[in-house]
Amino acid sequence: QVQLIESGGGVVHTGDSLRLSCGAFGSTFSHLIMGWFRQAPGKEREFVAAISWTGARIMSDSVKGRFAASRDNAENTLYLEMNTLKPEDTAVYYCAATRAIVIPRGPSDYDYWGQGTQVTVSS
Repeated sequence: QVQLIESGGGVVHTGDSLRLSCGAFGSTFSHLIMGWFRQAPGKEREFVAAISWTGARIMSDSVKGRFAASRDNAENTLYLEMNTLKPEDTAVYYCAATRAIVIPRGPSDYDYWGQGTQVTVSS
């Protein structure tokens, strides 16, 4: 069992930066693929980024060049650095984990989820 706890959300203005963190508890963090998803009101949960235990990354086209995912295996922590934020980035951001071998993009491929942290970008 893996428990994930996100932090770092908040209210910012267009163009600002924000860093989200996700602490993982209860399992061997370094063996997990970790992902970030987001869900805006009335929309489906959307893939943002994922990173394997070796550091291989995939990013959504909508955030490529603005967001960066990283992880600290020694601290069991996942990060999402978000720059040049836009109002359309407003959503609840979720951390997720999977024991898959290949990095997946679908929410159903992830086994564990955090409670989410709200990010609001005002224009």
